[in-house]
Amino acid sequence: MVSYKELGLVNTREMFAKAIKGGYAIPAFNFNNMEQLQAIIKAASEEKSPVILQVSKGARNYANATLLRYMAQGAVAYAKELGWEHPQIVLHLDHGDSFELCKSCIDSGFSSVMIDGSHLPYEENVALTKKVVDYAHQFDVTVEGELGVLAGVEDEVSSDHHTYTDPEEVIDFATRTGCDSLAISIGTSHGAYKFTPEQCTRNAEGRLVPPPLAFEVLDAVMEKLPGFPIVLHGSSSVPQEYVDIINKYGGKLPDAIGIPEEELRKAAKSSVCKINIDSDSRLAMTAAVREVFATKPGEFDPRKYLGPARDEMEKLYKHKIVNVLGSNGKAE
Repeated sequence: MVSYKELGLVNTREMFAKAIKGGYAIPAFNFNNMEQLQAIIKAASEEKSPVILQVSKGARNYANATLLRYMAQGAVAYAKELGWEHPQIVLHLDHGDSFELCKSCIDSGFSSVMIDGSHLPYEENVALTKKVVDYAHQFDVTVEGELGVLAGVEDEVSSDHHTYTDPEEVIDFATRTGCDSLAISIGTSHGAYKFTPEQCTRNAEGRLVPPPLAFEVLDAVMEKLPGFPIVLHGSSSVPQEYVDIINKYGGKLPDAIGIPEEELRKAAKSSVCKINIDSDSRLAMTAAVREVFATKPGEFDPRKYLGPARDEMEKLYKHKIVNVLGSNGKAE
């Protein structure tokens, strides 16, 4: 058993309480490799933003659970080297799909886990979430549950439809499970293809414009659970400049579209205190790598194409922290 406190990590409890009072959201950036982690820590350290290092089941398998633990510990040390005296860094399991996986993560140093039982019948979701909460809280690990189904594909998470969260269920779910935060469905979606062209309109430049988020569902949830930490998954904005670069240099991402950043800014000022971002980082990295390969075809040193990718991701993370989530300066 490895306690996250030994690694210098924190859980999300105090972090979320401050975010709700302050009208901002904590960035939850997914990562799979060293370059992504370096970029996240550098951006958060320079902007003094609390940050959630988010790892999916697939990413944990890819990185190796043991190496991941030391990467998290190293991330805290790196943040201090960069001048962040008291780093506020969470290591969080994204979309845990079983009690066994959540337990394994808790036992190996995660400070927060998500148990996603949203695909299960309601009572089974309640029972599974409560089981994880009961175990996690013994070690002061925070737990995120989910109500509602998000469409899209990302790692092992896949659904061809979305189901909005039922506000009538949230009080019962939060009370019976004891979860610390709740992911809800209001129209966000996983991946770079969040909406079909048929669901969208087109602007004067011919760009797809997605349907608006269901803020009425969010408002109803907040009315039922005032001050309770709410989480938005599938909240990448799919920056068109990255899509254009990828397509320019041989990629094929037709009609990729995300959530408008102004809608995320609006959500961040409410009880939404954690916003998940994954695809945007992937796009930034891929765009930078493709550009190097296309413009410098003789290059084969990984540092020469992963270095620019890391720099581009850092720029993206800073933009999200400062201009979208408003979490800069909240972890001095």
